[in-house]
Amino acid sequence: MDISFYDGVQKHFGETRTTPGQYSSLALAYIGDGVFDLVIRTIILDMGNGKVKDFHRMASSIVKAPSQAKIIRSVLDELTEEEMAVYKHGRNAKSATSAKNSSIIDYRVATGFEALTGYLYLSHKLDRALELIKLGMERTGFIMA
Repeated sequence: MDISFYDGVQKHFGETRTTPGQYSSLALAYIGDGVFDLVIRTIILDMGNGKVKDFHRMASSIVKAPSQAKIIRSVLDELTEEEMAVYKHGRNAKSATSAKNSSIIDYRVATGFEALTGYLYLSHKLDRALELIKLGMERTGFIMA
């Protein structure tokens, strides 16, 4: 029986004593950024063999803050109350870093998206995170339905 990535990490490196709700929004965004990046890299790699620099260019165009902001804005109406609360908490978090090549609004919206993705991942709800990411990418035209 296959196990999820997160379950595999816990199995080999030890279970965490922290629940997803105990992490700060920025900590959730940190892990959510990595999860989203891995999803996008997987999608791009599955398109076929190519040059790594082309893979990187494609991935970078999607994982940047303005693209993440578009994705989450397109699915806000699909979020549960709990998901919306996590998103808003992440969006409103005060970060020590500043927006690079994006507006502060897009940067904060993207941070909310990353926090939600991280929360879902750490809550063993990766399927829900992938569902929202796919829907958002379809609605924004990043991938075809």
